[in-house]
Order: sequence, then C-alpha cells, then structure tokens
Amino acid sequence: MNDLKHILPGEPIPRGSLFHERRFRVAMRYTSQLQRGGTLLDIGCGNGSQTEFFAQHVTSAYGLDLQVTRLPGFKRQIEQNCNNLTIMGGNGEQVPFKDESFDYVTCFEVIEHVVDQHRALQEIYRILKPGGEAILSVPHRWWVFETHGADLPLLPWNRVPFFSWMPKALHDRWARARIYRQKEIQKLMDESGFKEIKTALLTAPMDVLKVKSLQKLLRAIVFKGDTTKIPLLSSTIFVHVKKNT
Repeated sequence: MNDLKHILPGEPIPRGSLFHERRFRVAMRYTSQLQRGGTLLDIGCGNGSQTEFFAQHVTSAYGLDLQVTRLPGFKRQIEQNCNNLTIMGGNGEQVPFKDESFDYVTCFEVIEHVVDQHRALQEIYRILKPGGEAILSVPHRWWVFETHGADLPLLPWNRVPFFSWMPKALHDRWARARIYRQKEIQKLMDESGFKEIKTALLTAPMDVLKVKSLQKLLRAIVFKGDTTKIPLLSSTIFVHVKKNT
C-alpha cells in the first residue's frame, strides 16, 4: 500500500490490557535467550506499557516513538517502574542507532502504519546484531473487524464487519492501516533478509468490549488461550525472526 492518505498513526493500547500479557507470554516461548540479558529496542513503543514487560529481562532497553509530544507523559509513568528503560523520539524508517547495536528489537502494531514498510524492516535488520532476534506483530486480515477502522463513504462507523476480508485493492483504498495474511508478512520478512521466520495467530483479547461480564464470558469460552489455530479468532499475527550470524 503506497497511497497513505487514509492511514493514521497508531494509538497505544491502554495499560493493563490482556493483549500485552498474551503477546509477552508468546514472545517468551520463542525467545529463550531473552533471559540472558542484552540490549533491546522497542520501535513504536507508545506509552511503554508493553516495553516494560521486556525491559525487565534485559540489561538496557530503549523505546522509540514518532509521536514525540506524548513522550514526556509516558516517561513519567515508565520511570516509576523501570530504571533501565530510556524513551526517545524517532522514526522507525530512520532508526537513530548504529549498525548491529541491539540483541533484540520489538515492533508491535507499527509496520502497518509506516510510509515504507520495507525500509522499516530493513532498519530492524540493520540494527540487530548477528544472531539477534526481532519480535513483531501486525493486524490479521481474517479477523472479523477492521482493527484500525476505515474511511468508508457514507458510513460514519469505521469498524464495519468483514471489511478486512475485501479484495486488497478495495481494502487499501479506504483502510487506515495495512493488514496482512501470514504468508504476506512471512514474505516481507524474507525479503528483508531474515531466514528463520516463525509466526503464530494471537487470540483476540476482546479488550474493546465495554460489558465486562460479556468480555469475561467470551474469553473463557471462545477466545481462551494466547494463540489459536482458527483464523477467525485471531486479530493479530505474531512474528519471530532471527538475523543470520
């Protein structure tokens, strides 16, 4: 998707979200070396609430986000919980670090928003040390609702069911963010130089439901477990890759 007139910057998920917990648990299954420390950069860190989960397992962590006006408030929240995490402004397509600076890079729900997704992925590859690991997530095309909304004509409500299932040309015309199939994100990672590519479907956390009793019921019966084999129950694709040594 090159025409980005409808695409909007991402909004951070509120603190305390089940989605953060699920994503972190799945990440830890794939990154056994994370327990050994090292350095980590979270690209598109937002309010830092997800970054904090990972910062506790590394020697030093950095959070990078494009929306610099909101970062001072986020910093104050983070400083209460992490003393090894630095938050700074920056662009994921021009990461302000030298080649091979980090053991780990995380990038959650960001690639779908950037102008040039290939450039952003190449930057992740560039700043990773040989053997380093990257953990990403992107929206899943087969989820029933368009998670980022769309600017559809004559429809003030932007989360129309099944809009994400439309042909790519139509979806990309009105969507506020890109959306992916597993094979599509795997291909992008391969084109960026990564060869060890693993993906999983994260179960929808149902955080958007305001009725807590219904939310609890659906989580217990339908949307239980961190991952799913059923595409219709997944709102997000989890990606784990390694840089060749």
